[in-house]
Amino acid sequence: MAGFLDNLRLGLGGAARMVSSGFIFSSKTLLLLKDLAVGGNVSQDFPVRLREAFEELGATYIKLGQFIASAPSLFPEEIVTEMQKCLDAVRPIPFSEVEKTIRKELGGRWENHFRSIDPSPLASASIAQVHSAVTKDGIDVVIKVQRSDIESALGADLNLLYLASLLFEKFVPGLNRSGLSDMMKLFQSSILEEIDFRKEASNLEEFERYLLAAGETRARVPKVYHGLSTEKILVMERFYGAPITDEVSLRKYSPDPARTLSDALEIWFSTLSHSGFFHADVHAGNLMILRDGTVGFIDFGIVGRISPKIWEGLMIFLEGLATNRPERIAKGLIRMDSTAEGVDEKKLAQDLGKVFDEMSEMVLGIQMGELEAFDERKLNAILFEFRELALRNGLKIPKEFGLLIKQILYFDRYVKAFAPDIDLIRDREKFIR
Repeated sequence: MAGFLDNLRLGLGGAARMVSSGFIFSSKTLLLLKDLAVGGNVSQDFPVRLREAFEELGATYIKLGQFIASAPSLFPEEIVTEMQKCLDAVRPIPFSEVEKTIRKELGGRWENHFRSIDPSPLASASIAQVHSAVTKDGIDVVIKVQRSDIESALGADLNLLYLASLLFEKFVPGLNRSGLSDMMKLFQSSILEEIDFRKEASNLEEFERYLLAAGETRARVPKVYHGLSTEKILVMERFYGAPITDEVSLRKYSPDPARTLSDALEIWFSTLSHSGFFHADVHAGNLMILRDGTVGFIDFGIVGRISPKIWEGLMIFLEGLATNRPERIAKGLIRMDSTAEGVDEKKLAQDLGKVFDEMSEMVLGIQMGELEAFDERKLNAILFEFRELALRNGLKIPKEFGLLIKQILYFDRYVKAFAPDIDLIRDREKFIR
């Protein structure tokens, strides 16, 4: 009976969600028409209204916005740029909701499992909320608790999005070969992994296994407490430290900040080169300098995996970037595409001239210590141009390419603040042990 009621609740919730989604998208369409009526520009106004709708609709659409923003090689530049603003900081859920989830997932009151939980969240996002806590054994931990309304909304949203992508491909001219429905499948698999905290725990421990196998002591990941973790609750060791970009803390906890940043870079790069697995979200908040001077990698909700062929292509691409040789850039892009056949390498290199110059200018600025040279909007525009040029030349750039380039340039920017002599693009071989 309980199973029937749960299914009924999910079904009714899904139907209500579809009605709500339709209403919000309709209201944004009317606002867009109003914008156009008073002289607005559809190419400027549409991305804004779309982003506003995503934020109002919550978790699934916010994640879709972030997926779009992280994949400039797949989506139009104007929409990618606007989705950079998609906010994932949302209103905290009441602690009573957190208690309900813990009771449902672990059984009994939270006091049966923890000595204490701080009711004020450390962070609150569209998928989950994070609280600090102390276990019965007196260990400081953080609890990542999934928001209770995710399940019913997610199923309805994903079904609606996939159906819409199929209809767009069928009825909108020019979209029949766009791969839109394939992109939705990719997003669906990505978000389904992200809401299964067992998968995040597995990603974290995969990274840890590499550290252990390599005898690596310069970096750590949080320990997962499996006895207190489920699909919807993740309990991990609490790290004490600061973001690695916090100059005061970095100098406080590390006798050699430049060496520490170089270590973090080497560990990330060597993991990628040896296993094809990489942390795909190494922004400042997810890379810490811990009080003992080691580097802490946290939040493994977004990871990437690449084939040896993509890795080989990336190395050739970076070589071309470092030596100002568009023909090597072209060869690297061709090597990444496992379906590439009969592509004119010389023509692709010629076509890449302008966009190559723009990327070289950005990389040179970062290498010269001009930290403001890293402009995410400009980078997205460059990656979009790469995609367009590749498509025109019969190539399909893998999504992982954009993720990797972003992470590499993130690292390059961090390192330049404390170690201006390190050049990740030029000296990439030094970071592969």
